[in-house]
Amino acid sequence: MDLNLQPPAAVCRVSNEPFTAGQRVVSFLVRDPAQPEILRSDVAEAVAAGFAPTGTVVCRWVHVYKPRKAGDNQDRTLKLTAETLFLTLADPANEPTPENVRLIQFLALMLERKRVLKPRGRTADGARNILEHVKTKQLYEVPADELTPEFFVQVQSQLSVLVGEPAAPTV
Repeated sequence: MDLNLQPPAAVCRVSNEPFTAGQRVVSFLVRDPAQPEILRSDVAEAVAAGFAPTGTVVCRWVHVYKPRKAGDNQDRTLKLTAETLFLTLADPANEPTPENVRLIQFLALMLERKRVLKPRGRTADGARNILEHVKTKQLYEVPADELTPEFFVQVQSQLSVLVGEPAAPTV
């Protein structure tokens, strides 16, 4: 799963004020029926309640704004893969939402099968799986909920918004 997105914005989508280093920013991935691609919208947390996107919000996350460094590889950061989406949503600095938790669990399962993540057991209370990102050796904790058919139906609806509806089988 690869998507090309805009880089993080330097100004708020709602207030048009520039972000400052350390400011909390809410990022939204939105599928607008009038646009062929997924749009990223960055909004200052203080005014996020006033953000009313046109289309369906696929997911959202809160992060601390860091100005881009000179010489950053923009092409590399624009490509959103399952791995980079997982790393963004599962970042301990981001606050999870119920929708994001489902995506994180699904992406973790998929990336474990691809050997991008390695299982490292469970937390002491057994409520979270501990996974190690092979490249960075960073550990992530993912809720260890049961993956029921209902879970996969909900994830499928989120993913269909993100990447489009599956093609109907031809007979």
